[in-house]
Amino acid sequence: MREISITEIENIKIGSAENSGAATGCTVIICEKGAPAGVDVRGGGPASRETELLSHQATCSAIHAVLLSGGSAFGLDAAGGVMEYLENKGVGLPVGATVVPLVCQSCIFDLGIGDSGIRPDKEMAKRACENAELNAPRQGNYGAGAGATVGKLMGPAYAMKSGLGIYALQLGGLKVGAVVAVNAMGDVLAEDGHIIAGLLNDGKNGFRDSEKTLYELAEAPGGNTTIGAIVTNGKFTKAQMTKIAQMAQDGYSRAIRPVHTTMDGDTVYAMSVGDVESNVDLCGTLAARVMAGAIRNAVLSAEAAHGLPCAGDINR
Repeated sequence: MREISITEIENIKIGSAENSGAATGCTVIICEKGAPAGVDVRGGGPASRETELLSHQATCSAIHAVLLSGGSAFGLDAAGGVMEYLENKGVGLPVGATVVPLVCQSCIFDLGIGDSGIRPDKEMAKRACENAELNAPRQGNYGAGAGATVGKLMGPAYAMKSGLGIYALQLGGLKVGAVVAVNAMGDVLAEDGHIIAGLLNDGKNGFRDSEKTLYELAEAPGGNTTIGAIVTNGKFTKAQMTKIAQMAQDGYSRAIRPVHTTMDGDTVYAMSVGDVESNVDLCGTLAARVMAGAIRNAVLSAEAAHGLPCAGDINR
């Protein structure tokens, strides 16, 4: 097994656009040839678009893009920009007069920092698509991670800046990668279990432990969501990708604590973009591993902004 760049996975392009001053943005994952895809939603407050395309009852067999964005439910308008961009390229489901690109989207709540009146829109999403042509995605305060924060159990005074994380692995011919915007209520944990970002202590030089604090407060604030996507060159059906998305949620559980609360919108998409024969359980296990790695990269790559410190400020 070796670590790879997610851009080594064939048939996908990833791009971001953001308004750093407003602390919001979006990240698009494009598969022009179409990708069988699944989704798993475990948070109680998701903001999403076209999720039903991925249900077993829907006839849709492949989608053309996943958009991760800020703006809460207001940001759902941005997917129209991805559709226009792909339609102009002739990418989508043929319907006679034109093609209809199939684009799934989920949003994080980032209205609490920056300028809440500015949200991802069609034009920002088009810029993300144009940047995807470069296929050189950046981690940290970019795209859907521009307004992401963690450790919000006691409000913004004790929260930290988070961001967009990316991580990918290859095992034999199988490649599996993750892209995730980490906007969690809880703390982000290293592989050995110690906190690397999250709820700050009174001195703001260490961590309070969100799980223990939740037990004391007995309530959780709203405005949280971690949204991500798995991409693999493995050849799988929509139903199999749904199982892989479910297994990838284990990466959330390994790296975020607490997670999947009623006030979260935690969502994982999973896209099959290649033809490598593989096993669902193997791919799903790798999906959980790369998702956890991407979550950690999201906070370790973030920079301090809007008065919020980053992991680099605390872990010195």
